[in-house]
Amino acid sequence: MRGRQTVRDMVLSMLAVGVVVWIGYLFLPHDANGDGVHVVEYRVAAASAKRAAPYPLVVPEGLSDKWRATSVSYEPAATGKGNAWHLGFVTPSGQYAAVEQSDAPRDALVADKVKGAAPDGASQVAGATWDRLQGPKARALAVQNGGATTLVAGTASYEELAELAQALK
Repeated sequence: MRGRQTVRDMVLSMLAVGVVVWIGYLFLPHDANGDGVHVVEYRVAAASAKRAAPYPLVVPEGLSDKWRATSVSYEPAATGKGNAWHLGFVTPSGQYAAVEQSDAPRDALVADKVKGAAPDGASQVAGATWDRLQGPKARALAVQNGGATTLVAGTASYEELAELAQALK
């Protein structure tokens, strides 16, 4: 008789634990898209960075909701790095694209953000000529404006990078 009670108690205990786990799953927040992307709100950080930056800071406007912001930061000038604005996105195709803007020397910014980059022509975006840069793992569009270099860089295609660059205001 004792053996049956042990098995019965074990089954009841497992059911109780399962119910607690199920309830916890229902009430704990989890990724709605199921793709593991942590989306961040960047507008408040952008407004604050615009006040602090010594150059006209650019932020995208009018991107579709398929562009999901994943990271945002503004770093005031540090040793040789300049003032740096960063805004990262997962693109509609699932690739990565970021706006990198700094008043550090252009070559230093490019070397830091697109390792091994080499010139790859030019693109016309919003009436401006952007230099194309291709590295082994990433690519970028680069332009000088208002005392700063703006890079739109990542693993995304040049077309998606141009779409992000077009939205910068």
